[in-house]
Amino acid sequence: MNNDYKKWIIEVKQKIRSTQIKAAIAVNSTLIEFYWYLGKMITEKENVWGGKLIEQVSKDLKEEFPDMQGLSRRNLFNTQKFYQFYSNSIVQQPVALIGQQLVDQLQTIENKQDTTYPRTEDKIVQQLVAQIPWGHNILIFTKSKDIKEALFYIQKTKDNNWSRDTLALQIKSNLYKRQGKAITNFTNTLPAPNSDLALQTLKDPYIFDFLQLAEDYKERDIENQLIQHIIRFLLEMGKGFAFVGKQYNIQLNEKEYFIDLLFYHIPLQCYVVVELKNKDFEPEFAGKLNFYLTLIDKTLKRENENPTIGILLCRGKDNMEVEYALQDIHKPMGVSEFKLDEALPENFKSSLPSIEELEEELKKIEK
Repeated sequence: MNNDYKKWIIEVKQKIRSTQIKAAIAVNSTLIEFYWYLGKMITEKENVWGGKLIEQVSKDLKEEFPDMQGLSRRNLFNTQKFYQFYSNSIVQQPVALIGQQLVDQLQTIENKQDTTYPRTEDKIVQQLVAQIPWGHNILIFTKSKDIKEALFYIQKTKDNNWSRDTLALQIKSNLYKRQGKAITNFTNTLPAPNSDLALQTLKDPYIFDFLQLAEDYKERDIENQLIQHIIRFLLEMGKGFAFVGKQYNIQLNEKEYFIDLLFYHIPLQCYVVVELKNKDFEPEFAGKLNFYLTLIDKTLKRENENPTIGILLCRGKDNMEVEYALQDIHKPMGVSEFKLDEALPENFKSSLPSIEELEEELKKIEK
């Protein structure tokens, strides 16, 4: 086989893969649209024929289509809730506001630039939810409180290509409420486009419940555990963070300084310094972080890169105190809390009776 054929066959394989992906997306979109209308029909007819309709419909459809999945009583119930969640949300909120929000998001979907496309609220919602698998949709509409939260998780799932497990983890940690909630000085220290994007990269609080720490842990223990669980750590930090190093060494004259955690944020094109404090926020923490940002800007940042951003993670904070501390600092930084697993410490667990011991005591009581 000559080189021309090898190049050609590679192109053919790539075309097949691309077609398979497009076909899978098309099949998923058709399935989600079918579930939408099935849920709508069940909702309308249940008002006529009563609450046992779903059970009967499931039985009749499975007899007619024995090899078809998705016709169980549970899934038909989900299709009904699916339709009701979005249709009720649109009715309950100002239609003009929701409609415009959905239109704005729809414009980001590939191959949906046709100006003849229907722009009603129902149709827009259908096209949005059809971009992710049914299992993801179930998680979102059963766990979200309203349509804004649901749209947030739909967009995040699409942007980050989240698996169902990852989506479940983000919903459980209440990412919707935490994203962009940190106290920062970005508005005063960064240009408008960058300040908005930078703010959305921060959360409050950060959830590090995947760490396994002894009761008397220290800041360095947290750092080490975060690096051991680097995938989960980066997932919690958010899209775009690339890990550079921990206890990153910077020299100034003959003195050495060590930065807890150093990242590079690819979309923002800047370094990000993360300082961990296993105590409540104190104003002097901001001054030290400001010094570290200057060090990075003077030693690592290149001319075409944006100013370094600082993130200070503390166990607790007084919001007004943080706002005052950041007011006259001209380097971009934000302050958030971080939370660890609230389970019992290991040395306390060891003092509790085992299940076997409890069973023995219960047997004694029964006698």
